[in-house]
Amino acid sequence: MVTDERLTAAAEAYERSVFQSDGSGLPAAEQGLDALDADAALHRGRLRHAGYLARRDSDPSEDPRELPLFEQALATYRALGDPRGEAEALFWVGCVHQVVRGDGATAVPLFEQGVELAEAAGDRRTLSYLLRHLGIAAHQEGNLTAARELLERSTLLRRELHFDAGVAANLVGLAYLAYAEGRREDAAALLDEGDRLCAAAGAAGIARHLAEARTDLG
Repeated sequence: MVTDERLTAAAEAYERSVFQSDGSGLPAAEQGLDALDADAALHRGRLRHAGYLARRDSDPSEDPRELPLFEQALATYRALGDPRGEAEALFWVGCVHQVVRGDGATAVPLFEQGVELAEAAGDRRTLSYLLRHLGIAAHQEGNLTAARELLERSTLLRRELHFDAGVAANLVGLAYLAYAEGRREDAAALLDEGDRLCAAAGAAGIARHLAEARTDLG
């Protein structure tokens, strides 16, 4: 069994305190466990969100545990002064409002806060998610230029990170935008590239979205 280093540190701090009368490591060990709790809450929330996405065509009801888990993670990262964790948690809280509840007005300010924190922390992967979903919000509001610019920024980050499945996911949205702007050849080329990336990455879920886009765009 693999043990998280923060659990190991907590066990060692306990033993030093009890057996060596050295309690100096207890506060740091407690803080480490707080961070572990935040990480666990974030990942539990992600699993709940994945479950929602898997069943939403047949059952679009919200999982009542999803948002509280992300909010728990957000509050803990914020208390710990962890901007990287806070940025990721802000994304997920915003994602619930945007994707699950259809409430872009609540989601966008959360994404914008997350962008500032992710940029400061140098977390390019989380930043790519935040920009992607700001692009989705702009598209939903009918601002095609802003939507394209945000998705292109997200896509550039994902290319730099070699996150091919994430690039392919963005190309779906960029293809819809290209078509809406009258650039039909560009839309087709974006979908073709997305297919190649999905094949290489084994991203069958994104490949289905690309196929749906081909049907929608004729």
